[in-house]
Amino acid sequence: MTPHALIRPFIPPLVALGLIATPAMAQPDWEQRHRDGLAAIVQQWLDAPHGDYGSLSFTYWNKDGAVPEDCAACHSQPGFLDHLGADGSAPGTVNAPAAINAPIGCASCHTEAAHALDEVTFPSGVSLTGLGPDATCMTCHQGRHSGDDVATATEGLDSDTVSADLGFLNIHYGIAAAVIGGADLRGGYQYPGQSYAGTFTHVPSANTCTDCHDPHSTQVIDTEGCMSCHRGVENLRDIRMQHGDFDGDGDISGGIHAEITGVQAQLDTAIRTYASEIIGTPIGYAPARFPYFFTDSNDNGVIDPDEATFPNRYQSWTPRLLKAAYNYQAVKKDPGGYVHNPRYLLQLLHDSLADLGTVVALDLGANRRP
Repeated sequence: MTPHALIRPFIPPLVALGLIATPAMAQPDWEQRHRDGLAAIVQQWLDAPHGDYGSLSFTYWNKDGAVPEDCAACHSQPGFLDHLGADGSAPGTVNAPAAINAPIGCASCHTEAAHALDEVTFPSGVSLTGLGPDATCMTCHQGRHSGDDVATATEGLDSDTVSADLGFLNIHYGIAAAVIGGADLRGGYQYPGQSYAGTFTHVPSANTCTDCHDPHSTQVIDTEGCMSCHRGVENLRDIRMQHGDFDGDGDISGGIHAEITGVQAQLDTAIRTYASEIIGTPIGYAPARFPYFFTDSNDNGVIDPDEATFPNRYQSWTPRLLKAAYNYQAVKKDPGGYVHNPRYLLQLLHDSLADLGTVVALDLGANRRP
């Protein structure tokens, strides 16, 4: 099917919504020009994650024939419309399983209900209002757990005793909104007695989702605009507004991204050290296999393909290990976190390391907490 064929059904509703001009307002070649423009937008969408018909995000449930209610709001356009109440149902909840193979498309955002959406409630229970168009983005990019869930799961348990009641809590994926909100939304596990960075605010021209990301391609719109302020760098990852040596390696020549990945590598090592020395069951992380943390049966420091199976998921959780692993995953699941809220991520990583360091030998003397 050609892009023109794909977009033809959308032209009348987009005109009705005022998103494109009417023939009376345009030149005689209006329809062709707008078909070309819409074709370009559709192609951007098809090339982006939201329009990827082959992605597991939209095909994982094909074997079941429907996307379940708990997942449908973000993994099926009909489910998102159900969540909005755009299908005539009550808003704020998904009332029925949704269709498979239905990625997030035009109707997800270009409906009256989506335009009216202005408030989002996060897993921590915190609600943000006055969000405008960001509300549709934040509905799905908020994660499914918060640090509060970790605190509840571990409450009253001895920090270093394995509990059969504990299992890994996965914050989920694409959690940019939770990261931007920092301590205000409590996406990460925040250790008692520590202070954490709140909502990250940027310059007025780069302070909303679509200020920085094209809504159809999801790509960053204008990196040159970033470089006009952050002079002397050639890549977004080279930017740093905080100049501490957070990973303690003596090198602050790179960007804040390098500091985050440096501390995260240290946390990975600390998690494995703790599991081996304190629990006695080696652990490893497999970034592309659910539920991500597995028993490292041969204790070789990596999760081999035959180990990355659900029956071999790590099951010897202590509260201390769960808190650190949750924060490790939270940082992993926002690849753009170095832009969205680097201070918050560094604080989560640093405090997870420091907590593990109370019971295993870690050399953190050169690490600085932002």
